[in-house]
Amino acid sequence: MAGILDSVNQRTQLVGQNRLELLLFRLKGRQRFGINVFKVREVLQCPPLTNMPKSNSFVRGVAHIRGQTISVIDMSLAVGGPPIEDIANCFIIIAEYNRSVQGFLVGAVERIVNMNWEKIMPPPSGAGRYSYLTAVTEIEKELVEILDVEKILNEICPVDTEVSQDIVSDGEMQKDLGERIVFIADDSAVARNQVKRALEPLGVQTELAKNGKEALIRLREIAKDDCQNDITERVGLLISDVEMPEMDGYTLTAEIKADPKLAPLHVILHTSLSGVFNQAMIEKVGADDFIAKFNPDELATAVKKWVHCD
Repeated sequence: MAGILDSVNQRTQLVGQNRLELLLFRLKGRQRFGINVFKVREVLQCPPLTNMPKSNSFVRGVAHIRGQTISVIDMSLAVGGPPIEDIANCFIIIAEYNRSVQGFLVGAVERIVNMNWEKIMPPPSGAGRYSYLTAVTEIEKELVEILDVEKILNEICPVDTEVSQDIVSDGEMQKDLGERIVFIADDSAVARNQVKRALEPLGVQTELAKNGKEALIRLREIAKDDCQNDITERVGLLISDVEMPEMDGYTLTAEIKADPKLAPLHVILHTSLSGVFNQAMIEKVGADDFIAKFNPDELATAVKKWVHCD
């Protein structure tokens, strides 16, 4: 798998162009899945795994890779399928999500494809495996499913959404916001609810959108129908994920900053993506802040900061 990933510098050229690169893989059978290359550190043949007592049933063991101990999650089990067999001939995708590094056990890894986010669509509604999807797309006339990794990780190790009492109790947020809302855009229902739950104790009213396109349409509606001058009369802040079907967070931010009625709105990019290029991304699209998921105190502190800046 050496050389399957492009360099960081090459990948950052996609920022603000509403494009992404998907690493395609299979679990069991013919169904293809995809993961954003930005999340992936490396792909390698599955090394020997060490079983850990009392670990989650989705975790097949731990691997020792480059001096680091990494939990290896069976992605087929995690989405309700049968366990992946013949582990020695399978692969692990080493990825960084939500400030930690995980290994995802998959049956086979194929290649990287460069796509436009407009071709990445919300998943069909329904139970079963579809509840673990954030998006779908079509490649070579075959459906590719993009998994909601945040939901999977939250089921293995639930995220604490409680904000520290000293941040909650000062009452500044409610005073600064007044009747205005905080708008949240994220394609993961788990992530949307994490942000909402973290902000509720601060008295924050929220409105939610499932992707950048939906958020932009709604913000323009609010600015047109409810605001005399600009969007900040009704919306105090936007918290946006980066990876979203139809329109990503970078493109959403750039569109907001190019619209005179939306441009004054402060934007926090809140994402499981991480890496050395974050600051360059912020500057390129005009976002105000970038926070890695998920630390409720950091998020609440950033929200207070940018709401107070108005």
